[in-house]
Parts: sequence; structure tokens; C-alpha cells
Amino acid sequence: MKCDIAVIGAGPAGLSFARLLAGSGLKLVLVERAPESAIADPAFDGREIALTHRSQDILQDIEAWDRIPGDEMSPLRQARVQDGASPFVLDFAPPGETPLGMLVPNHLIRRALYDAVKSADCAELVTGVAVTAVETAPKGGRLTLANGREIRARLVVAADTRMSEARRQMGIATRMRDFGKSMLVARVAHEKPHGGIATEWFGHGQTVAMLPLNGDVSSIVLTLSARRIDELMKMTPEEFGADSTQRTKSRWGAMRLVGTRHAYPLVTTYAMRFVATRFALIGDAAVGMHPVTAHGFNFGLAGAERLATQIRHALERKRDIADPGGLLRYERAHWIATAPLYAATNTIASLYTDDRAPARALRGAVLRLGAALGPVRRLVTAQLMEAR
Repeated sequence: MKCDIAVIGAGPAGLSFARLLAGSGLKLVLVERAPESAIADPAFDGREIALTHRSQDILQDIEAWDRIPGDEMSPLRQARVQDGASPFVLDFAPPGETPLGMLVPNHLIRRALYDAVKSADCAELVTGVAVTAVETAPKGGRLTLANGREIRARLVVAADTRMSEARRQMGIATRMRDFGKSMLVARVAHEKPHGGIATEWFGHGQTVAMLPLNGDVSSIVLTLSARRIDELMKMTPEEFGADSTQRTKSRWGAMRLVGTRHAYPLVTTYAMRFVATRFALIGDAAVGMHPVTAHGFNFGLAGAERLATQIRHALERKRDIADPGGLLRYERAHWIATAPLYAATNTIASLYTDDRAPARALRGAVLRLGAALGPVRRLVTAQLMEAR
């Protein structure tokens, strides 16, 4: 098979990238190891995505936003950071009635993107087969599939996972940080209203996030040792609800499990390069973020848009879509947009999960300073909203 662009991975980044190039005249092929049924109607995976205003705009532009049921969207009106029993609270609230962002279930975004790609007929899907080899040269790239089939393309784009095998085969090194912990996500109903406030509470030996959903329901996100997460996964629903109530010191009242539980290892990655000869990385293959700032998914959409824009510029100038200069411009723009927040996020996560006395004293000072500096809070709020 021959095409202009071969995309490895039909997750949110790969699908949005394909849809962003609809009408360009380019032939795209998306290769996905999962069966098409799993892409067309993904199972609930527990993850609630905090979409920034820019991400909402992108989804609107590619006709995916209106495909998400409105009653499944939950406005994020405010974000709050707390440290242990400290009386200092760091609040981030936007001016006026505009929410910080919108919480949307990950599986519904993926389904909407699949439908948007299919309705635009902008890419061919090759599903249920893995990519076993990736090779590129100045004249083109080649994918070898597990079934022996080959795909030749002018440009290869990896949009698979933060543990991208395609990235490794292309010899691109990655900064990787294993926090030695796991994350559990689950929906819980609670007695007290959340007021649309997302809370990140750094306690001693644990991190608890509460993401406000419609009604008196939240997505609880627990970061603990892998052993402890495994114990929580094995609890009965009643035991888990009681444990969550005790763990959050009844701040939201009694809790009750109202969905399935899902666990994920806490590992962050950052590729040392985003491009190579006729090759580019987008999504988690480029930047795998810590969830504390909820920007990983948004970076994936933004990266897809940056690369698609660069390719459209090349077409307008009648240049090669894999022109090295254009790919390097994409790399530089995506690095500028992601590197500072990636580094800051890892630093914050390290500081606020360190229970040693010096770290506790430092993070208490940071909270007090942040609470006193309005301009800093407004700057962070603008970054969280990421409005165009």
C-alpha cells in the first residue's frame, strides 16, 4: 500500500491529526493494533479529560465537539490546591462565569473523533494489526505490519503511546521518569456538593484529586504505591466507599462507588526529539505528562494541530510535506509549548509527594506565597484555561 502519510495509532492524537488534514488532498492511512470496534465504541476507562478552551476549539473545528452528548460534559469552575492539614488553600478561578475548562469522559472524545474521521472520509483505517518495523530514508518511509503487509509513505507519524515502539525503532531517546506509584480512578457519589471545584489534595503518603462531574458525583483520583492501589482494586464496592470517605476525611461526606475502578502506572516521558527523517511524533509518543495539571491530552491535540498546520503550509508553498525545515519548525514550536510545563509539573509532583520535613516546609511556603500573589494565580489560571 502506498500513501502520503502513515499514522501509527488511532487514538485521540492520531484521529484528530487525520481529521485536521481533511480536504488537503493527501492520502492518510491510520494503523491501529486494536480492532475497529474498540475504536468506534471505546469502553469506559475511568479517565475524565479536562479540556482547555483551545482543545474545545480544535474539537469544534474538526466537527467532533457536537458529537459528544452535552449531559456528559461537566464545567470545571475552579481549581484548588491543598497540602495536608495546612490552612492555606491555593485557588484558581477564572474571571466572570467562564469555566476553567470542561471535563469530558475520555472514551466519548475518542468515539466522537472516530465518527468525525469516518464522516469526513479523510483516512483509511487498518485495524487489528501491529506495526513490527518502522524505517525511513530521504526518499520515503516504510511500515512493516505483523501480517507481513507493507505500507510505504512520504511521511510517518507516530501517535501510539508514551512507550512508543515506533519512537524506539527510530532511535529517538526519551527522558522517562517512573514515580514508583500507581493511579486509581473511579466515579464516586458523595453527600456534600462539590460546587464545580476540582481539588488536588497532597496528603502525607498520598495524593487525592476530586474532579467534579454533573450532580453530586466526582471522579476520585488516588495516587499511592502500586501495592496499595492493588489492595483498593480488590475491595468490595462498600469497602472502597468507606475507605474513600475516611481517606478524604469526610470533606465531601460519605462516598459511594458508582462506577468501575481503573488503575494506571505513573510514568512520564519526554522525547529528546520530535522529528527525524520523514518521521514525526505527536500525542503521548512525544510528551507523556503527569496528570497533576491535566495537560497531557491537551498537548496531544495541540501537537496534532501544529503538525497538520505545518503540512498545510508546505502544500500551499508546493513543498515536500516532509520537508526537514517544516518538521523542525513543528518540533521547535511544540518544544516551546510543552517543555516548560513538563519540567514544572514533574518538579511540583516531586515536591508535593515528598514527605520529608524539608519538603513539607518548602511546599507550605510555596502555598502561602501563591495565596498572597494574585498576579501569579491569574497567570496560572490563564495557562490552565489555554484560551486562544
